[in-house]
Amino acid sequence: MTLEVTDIMEILPHRYPMLLIDRIIELEPMKYAIGIKNATFNEQFFQGHFPGKPVMPGVLIAEAMAQVGGIALLYPEENRGLIPFFTGIDKIRFRHPVIPGDQLVMRADIEKVKGRMGKVKAQCHVGDTLCAEGEYLFALMPGQNPKK
Repeated sequence: MTLEVTDIMEILPHRYPMLLIDRIIELEPMKYAIGIKNATFNEQFFQGHFPGKPVMPGVLIAEAMAQVGGIALLYPEENRGLIPFFTGIDKIRFRHPVIPGDQLVMRADIEKVKGRMGKVKAQCHVGDTLCAEGEYLFALMPGQNPKK
């Protein structure tokens, strides 16, 4: 199953500039998702990180991988309207820089879900190069008001 950005926006609450995935190229709900982010020079973060040597901030790569996992979690109708909040980020490693023109291919595997808590493992590649990987712990919370 594939999803375009308009489909993604029906599932995730994120919007520009924090929506960091352009397309889902493979999806098995509650199991895994593979998503794409095209890193273009026009991205706001490249303007100041770093002038003359633009590099995508690692925290945004981590967020993009988490959003791919969010698609796998939130695609089922019963999970629509929920928001996966981080409860932990473990074993995150940045292996190679992402620069303008790169296409990030991110895979997120749902490792465990118990009630509204769970764990996702994710990797990000540019071509054959592993750029980042990590594990995410999350809680699925109501989307209306996360303080409730």
